[in-house]
Amino acid sequence: MRKATITRKTAETKIEVTLNLDGTGQYDNRTGVGFFDHMLDQLSRHSLIDLTIRADGDLHIDDHHTVEDTGIAIGQALVRALGDKIGIRRYGSFHLAMDDALLRAALDLSGRPYLIWNVDFPSPKIGTFDCELVREFFQALSTHGGITLHIDRLHGINSHHIAEASFKAVARALREAVEPDPRMSDALPSTKGAL
Repeated sequence: MRKATITRKTAETKIEVTLNLDGTGQYDNRTGVGFFDHMLDQLSRHSLIDLTIRADGDLHIDDHHTVEDTGIAIGQALVRALGDKIGIRRYGSFHLAMDDALLRAALDLSGRPYLIWNVDFPSPKIGTFDCELVREFFQALSTHGGITLHIDRLHGINSHHIAEASFKAVARALREAVEPDPRMSDALPSTKGAL
């Protein structure tokens, strides 16, 4: 079964992530950061990865550590659940339209983390949530998930729509990449012999 649970505890946060790559997009995410929970729900629903997250962070300081450490834990859980990566598609990409926003995400579960982030927000905050934390989340996810990840804003004037479309586009690309490839069910999707 392609499932994993990761617990990450530091002086700043305690995060527990449970995921199932072969789920139906069921979610139960409680980080204490309302907008971020909404984004994590989108990530789960549109990737069809079941996701349960509990986070207890130093929110009296700000949301940064909670958001970043959640990204780290999700990345680590993805690596564990993917195992040797035999039989997966490996690559995924998606253009996602949400009202005024059009976002493109492309990724490779290569084991080589790299983030290209071409997303600007017209406002510094969405409610009380710092827009710069969207990038921090994806940087942590990419680094600890071993993901080459490109995210580009093609259009968008509303910060909420841009952020949400980013999460949804990555979710759909991730859904494609982790899916079993029926034509290569016993093969590693690489000529190197390892990912």
